[in-house]
Amino acid sequence: MGSQTPITTTTPLRLAILEADTPLPSTRAKYSSYGGVFTSLFTRAASPTPLSSLLTITYHDIVGPSATYPSLDDIDAILITGSKHNAFEDGEGGWISALTEFVRRALESERGIKVVGVCFGHQIVARALGVPVGRNAHGWEVSVTDVRLTEEGRRLFGKDSLKIHQMHRDAVASLPAGAVALAETDVCPVQGFVIPGKAITVQGHPEFTGPIVQEILDSRRDMGILSDEIYKSGTDRVEDEHDGVAIARAFLKFLRE
Repeated sequence: MGSQTPITTTTPLRLAILEADTPLPSTRAKYSSYGGVFTSLFTRAASPTPLSSLLTITYHDIVGPSATYPSLDDIDAILITGSKHNAFEDGEGGWISALTEFVRRALESERGIKVVGVCFGHQIVARALGVPVGRNAHGWEVSVTDVRLTEEGRRLFGKDSLKIHQMHRDAVASLPAGAVALAETDVCPVQGFVIPGKAITVQGHPEFTGPIVQEILDSRRDMGILSDEIYKSGTDRVEDEHDGVAIARAFLKFLRE
């Protein structure tokens, strides 16, 4: 990314990453948390601009009854990570319902707080906006996957097509009011959306790398969650090139507009 045009800097934007899950052991050893995974991605996306001149990032564990949230007065944006949990449930102690309500308040804030949702986070944003989320009748999408971009998706990501890591079997039923679709697949038609000045989401995982996804594939195969067929298909594509950095760069531009 060293040849990229630097992103214009002013005052660093205060981004709160809401961690909705804990990484598996190898990923945790390298990145500590999913906040660390996203910080690594944003660092690469910002290059050659130092990330610290663009974002001040804080991490917040929002799983379970002991969830901790930032004050909306102290942040400019939030990012909701992926999760093994179901976005359509309440969660132990009601933490998923509480997250949905927090996101709703952020979206309605008069301070113009921007919201980024990734996978589970994409679904939570949709739920906060009143759109049903549930099991996808077409099943799993895993590993590096081709998605078809809409006109707005091509404009926003600066590409004619997109490859992104996937790890989901839940889906958003339809676009929220006021949202513009970004991408689709045959398995999951709502692959992301943007609400200008308010929110941007993707169903895939721009932050994931081959080793991160392989660890998840291995774990879910061993637990009987993934069939041998899905596991093999995912493993065959896990090291394919993908556009995570380009997606993160689009996130940075959206946040700083």
